[in-house]
Amino acid sequence: MKVTSIGGCLKHRRVFTVLAATVTSACATAAPPLESVWYARNNDEGVRSFVANAARISIVSPQVFALDSAGDIRGSIDPRVIAAARAHSVKLVPLVMNPGFSQPAIHRVLTVPAVRANAVRNLAALCRDGHLDGIQLDIENVHVSDRGAFTSFVRESVDSVHRAGCSLSAAVVPRTGEPTGPSSYHKYIDENWRNAFDYKALADTLDFISYMTYAQHTGGSTPGPVAGYPWMETSLKYVLSLGVPPSKISLGIPAYSDHWFSAYDSSGGVRMRGDDVSYPSLMAILAKAGVKPEWERVQKAPFAMWESHGVFELAWLEDARAFKAKLALVRKHKLRGYSVWLLGLEDPATWNIIGRVTK
Repeated sequence: MKVTSIGGCLKHRRVFTVLAATVTSACATAAPPLESVWYARNNDEGVRSFVANAARISIVSPQVFALDSAGDIRGSIDPRVIAAARAHSVKLVPLVMNPGFSQPAIHRVLTVPAVRANAVRNLAALCRDGHLDGIQLDIENVHVSDRGAFTSFVRESVDSVHRAGCSLSAAVVPRTGEPTGPSSYHKYIDENWRNAFDYKALADTLDFISYMTYAQHTGGSTPGPVAGYPWMETSLKYVLSLGVPPSKISLGIPAYSDHWFSAYDSSGGVRMRGDDVSYPSLMAILAKAGVKPEWERVQKAPFAMWESHGVFELAWLEDARAFKAKLALVRKHKLRGYSVWLLGLEDPATWNIIGRVTK
């Protein structure tokens, strides 16, 4: 049977019914739907947003469970989130974190055999007893000296959680390359937040990683974009260069905005303070100040600066336009999907650019 290629689809001189159906399906196939992970907390704003937009969410991940220094897990999911997830066929994959991102606590879990074994057992029990679809580890502020211990802990946890019938993923702090930070700030961030993650080894064993490409600037840094487009793409290209498959990467996208202003602290000093805030609340602040944000074409995000009683304030916002630009990175690099922090903080117009997901 002679086969010719026309427009990328197969045409045959004799077309059998089954082959024709296959060809038609192949030609009509659109880009696959992206896996959409949205993080939540047990608050009214997040629950309302989740219930209203569940058709556009694949996985809801409430940040509600804490893994303490004894390897025990405590916490609970808001019943409204559970009910909405089940009603809309959204996978329920809560976060398990080291409370307060305590470094001493997670060090003990990773390095004391009995505590570590208890933690692994408890992750499986949480999955099984909670009738969950999966668990995502949100273990942060791990010292680089515990890098190997963290990787082996994840491997043990994957085996245990998979046997209980759940997926296991991890949210990981990104980096743009090998540690080369020129300042004490960069050295601190590298050693305590970024370099404990062996991305390739983790991706090889986990179901996927949520690559947290947000918090480029925080309350503890100089002001700047929440997640500038060049920084996000450089971070993404780095993890891909290590051999992490795109199918194992969920790109972190921020839904929150940042507001910087001068503040007096309890130590008796004045300093620059940066707060994570919702898009609507920050827009209300700008409206009160009579300011309209401007689009920064390189960072692909809006920003504003204004004077308040002689002292300047600054804002970097994450609106629907910024979200759309970041979403294009997911398609461009053929990633599995995206993970968004945080439900209830987003620009409401964001939902207009997110398609319904296949459940």
